[in-house]
Amino acid sequence: MFPALLLLAAAPADADVKSATASGFEVQSVAVVKASPEAAWAMIVRPALWWNPEHSWSGKAGNLTLDPRAGGCFCEAVPPGGSVEHGRVLSAIPGKFLLLEAPLGPLQSLAVSTRLSWRIAPVAGGTEITQTYVVGGYVPVGADKLAPAVDGVLSEQLARLKASLER
Repeated sequence: MFPALLLLAAAPADADVKSATASGFEVQSVAVVKASPEAAWAMIVRPALWWNPEHSWSGKAGNLTLDPRAGGCFCEAVPPGGSVEHGRVLSAIPGKFLLLEAPLGPLQSLAVSTRLSWRIAPVAGGTEITQTYVVGGYVPVGADKLAPAVDGVLSEQLARLKASLER
């Protein structure tokens, strides 16, 4: 359920691609939410509550889990009896920072290194969440061609996270 074409179709016009070359890219999105850093952290580590199920292998966000500790898994159960590791936690500082090695979707089949992070900081009226995704390695079609689509998918996820926090 996570075809490359679905990923490519999701790019918005205002994609925030920080940099992109044939071998890598960095995309970033920022959201200010009306919630505490602790509440933002608690929601980030529960992707089943906010991740778009269209961007999962099983088609059900409820099958996603994230164990917020070094070595913890951002995983998905894929019935009957299957599973996918979307990412591995590298650093977890509750209420402040979460970093994963996370070759999402079709990037799993490529020889790339990835870093997906969320920085959480208190600001007037709530919390700022900065989501950054960095990819580097061998991408036959050119990483710069994938960057806008990946940014679109991840920007959507951050918007869903924000909406879930503000309900």
